[in-house]
Formats: sequence, C-alpha cells, structure tokens
Amino acid sequence: MKKIFFSIIATIAISTTYAQTSSDVLRFSQENLSGTARFRAMSGAFGALGGDFSATSLNPASGAVFAHSEVAGTLGNSSKVNDATYFNSLRSTTDNNFDISQAGAVFVFKSTDDNPWRKFSVGVNLDNTNDFNNQFFAATNNATLGIDRYFNELAQGVPLDLLNLRDNETLSDLYQFLGDNEGEAAQKALLAFQGFLIDPVDDNDPDNTAYNSAALYNNLDQQYTETTRGYNRKFNFNFATQYKENLYLGINLNSHVLDYEKIRRVSEINFDEASTVKEVTYEDSVFTSGTGFSLQVGAIAKVGPSLRLGASYQSPTWYRLQDETREQLTVFRTDPANASNEIQENLRPRVINLFEQYRVNTPAKLTGSIAYVFDKYGLLSFDYGRKDFGSASLRPTSDPAFQAENTAISNQFQVVNSYRIGGEIRLEEWSIRGGYHFEDSPFANEAIASDKTGFSAGLGYRFGGTRVDVSYDRTQQEFAQQLFPIGLTSVANVDNTISNINLTISWKL
Repeated sequence: MKKIFFSIIATIAISTTYAQTSSDVLRFSQENLSGTARFRAMSGAFGALGGDFSATSLNPASGAVFAHSEVAGTLGNSSKVNDATYFNSLRSTTDNNFDISQAGAVFVFKSTDDNPWRKFSVGVNLDNTNDFNNQFFAATNNATLGIDRYFNELAQGVPLDLLNLRDNETLSDLYQFLGDNEGEAAQKALLAFQGFLIDPVDDNDPDNTAYNSAALYNNLDQQYTETTRGYNRKFNFNFATQYKENLYLGINLNSHVLDYEKIRRVSEINFDEASTVKEVTYEDSVFTSGTGFSLQVGAIAKVGPSLRLGASYQSPTWYRLQDETREQLTVFRTDPANASNEIQENLRPRVINLFEQYRVNTPAKLTGSIAYVFDKYGLLSFDYGRKDFGSASLRPTSDPAFQAENTAISNQFQVVNSYRIGGEIRLEEWSIRGGYHFEDSPFANEAIASDKTGFSAGLGYRFGGTRVDVSYDRTQQEFAQQLFPIGLTSVANVDNTISNINLTISWKL
C-alpha cells in the first residue's frame, strides 16, 4: 500500500508498506456496551422492547415504539483498570475520562384516520460505540528479549549502502527517501544502524545485508507502555413505522466516524558491562482516522398482551481509513575514544509516514430477541447476537500485504456469540434495573483473549414528561499482549476491567 507525499511542518514520507494489522481490524470491528443509562442498566437487552434511543441502534423498529416525540442526552464516566503481569511482575494502570456518550431525538407522527399504518417515526441518535482511551504498563528487571531484536530482524536483507548518509544529507532526508522507495523495514534499519544499536557483519561491503545486535545483556530492566486514544462514533438516522397494533418495522442509515491513536514506548537499561549499548528508548505511534457507512433493518412483533419478539440485521460497516506513523529512537553508548564516557544518539527523523486511503469491511451481525412484559410492574428481556469476525477484511484484496493480513484474519478469528439479559421492576415513578452480558472470545485460540463478561444495574425516576436514569456497568476480559510482532515477542498478560457510570435525562416534546 503506497503513501502520499506532501509537506507541512514535518516531512511526509511515501512507502510501499501499511500500518494496520489483523488486531487493528478486530479493534475497529468491536462495539462495547454503550448508550443511554436505561439501555446500559439492562446490559443492552432491548432488541424486542424498543422505546429507547440506544435500542434504535440495536433494532431499528424500536423507533416506532416511542409513544411521543422525545429528546435525550447521556453523560458518562469510564474507568479502565489494567493489571499487567510481565515476567512475574504485576503493574496496574487506571485511565478515567468523561464523555457525552449519547444524544438523540425522535419525532413521532400518528395517523389520524383508519390507516393500518398507525404511526411513523423519524429519529437521529449518536452513540459512542467504542471508547479507545486506555493504557497499560508492563515492567520487569528480568527481560530476556530487547528492542534490539526487533530492529535487527527488520534490518536483515537491507543493503548497508542504503543506511549510510551521503554528503550534506540529513537523517530526515535519508529516512524520507527510504520511506518513499524501500519501506518501513529499511527506515527502522536506518535508525538502528545510525544509533549503533546494530552492526553490519561486514562493514566494508556496501552490499552487506546481514546484521548483528550491538547490545549485550542477560536480564534487562525493561519498561513498556501502550497508550491508546480516540473513539468510534455512530450517527444513526432511524425511520420506523407501526403496522396495526402488533408489528413494528424500521431501517437505520448509519454514519460512522473513527479516530484512533496508539503510542508504544519501550525503555531499557542494565546492559552487560561489556556492551557498547548502555540504554535504549524507542517510541512509535500510529494515528488512524476515517469514516464509514452501514445500514440496519429490524422488526418487533407483539405476540399476545405480554410477549415481544424482535429480529434485526446489521450490515458490515464499510470504512475508508488513512494512517499516519511516527517514530524516534534514543541510544546511550560508550565513547570509542573513552570507555568511561557515554554518547547519546538521538534519532528523531521528524518525518510523518502518511499512507493512502484503504478500506476495512467489518463483519455483519444478526440479533434475535425475546421479552416478556409484566403489565405495568416490570419486564424481562433477552438478546442473542451472532457475528463472524473471521469475515472482516482489509481492501483492496489485490494488495499482497492485505492478502496476508486477510488470511490471518480468517485463521485467527471466529464466530462470536453474545448473550444479554436484562430486567426492570417498576414501583410507581421509580424503576429498578439490572442485567448481565456475555460475549465469546473473537480468537480461535482463546489463550489470546478470554470471553468477555459483565453485569449492570441502574435506577430511573419519572416526573411529568421528564425521566432521569443512572446506571453502572462493569465488563472484564483477560488478554495476552505480544509487545511487537517480531524480535521483541515477549507477552504481557493483562486483566482488563472497564467500569462505567452514566446519567441520562430525557424529555417528551
């Protein structure tokens, strides 16, 4: 995949590589429990109920269940705790943020004659379907693999002649040239070579393509931090209708906006006394942004006075995305002229690698729902969802790099079954709610990521045409995070817990 070149404050490079992997495609295909406080308090089990803004994002027929025009907004706080175990060392990090997690309006138009189409509704709703704000930290004083392994493996096959600066050529100039013509591996080989982190096997041969690490160690002090920021938001344009007394139908046209950044930082000290390399810090980042489109259709049927059935289909989301990457390397090494002195090598190309647009197709989803309403006293609801993550893809599929990643997607990922159950008890103006949700691991090898489980609870109070709802939900999942795809392939085992508190206020118009 090619990169585009233009010049702003920093230099922009062109290359024939790309930044996204199968893991990133998975991340953009997942949706967390999100929406109004009432929806979240019942763990999102709303597919057969409707009458809630976030329910329209699950089943479009929900819009026609509203009895009156209405507006609503939700403010939420999300707390993410990551307990990372790395070489038997446990480190914890916490990330908190506030956000407007939902906002919507629905307008209901009732028929005034004997038309069997009793009413129509038009609505718009914004849900923050995935909050990417997160961080985990792993550290050990017993690491056996260093970041030098990552650079050394990438350097193999790169001619030494490409890594030497010409007269009046800067590091940024050569880094950009390699990005334009050779790709990411050559760029990283340049940083490692100019930082004296790797040595050529034959430094007198310009055609040399073999390298060795200059770092010597047995037990490194190593710290790894991964920070992510951003969001995946869905703007839902809903059209729904009620046919006679017992059937609701709807369609959604969805616009998606994605903004994602990942920053990795590795710091290492405690190299062997004989090592010329004494300290290493490497940082890289990838920024992905773009938009997408999807559609949904759904139906809700009343079967008798209390039983409700629902079904919905969500199409794949068709994204158009673009990536930017940056990196820098700092190496402290011994001075060849005086071993007691150290030289600091700062490799900061100040070049942004900007890739051309590419496409991601996420998997479609089917949802079946059933609910039982106990007159005015409460309700019980259940949703089942099915989503084949192995069907996600990077496009164009003619790109050889994308072909390899798509093969990895189909081999690594599997069908995910999700189960949501929720209930509500009504006590005059008050409502008490609770729920439970479970989702299979998307990985065929569940050692990479466990199933996802969680619970929820909440309260609601109605006065006049206004309703105030609060909710708490908690989701837990364990996963194994490999630090880098090659070289530094050590794994941190992370226990991730997400807790959310949400407040929704809604008004009838």
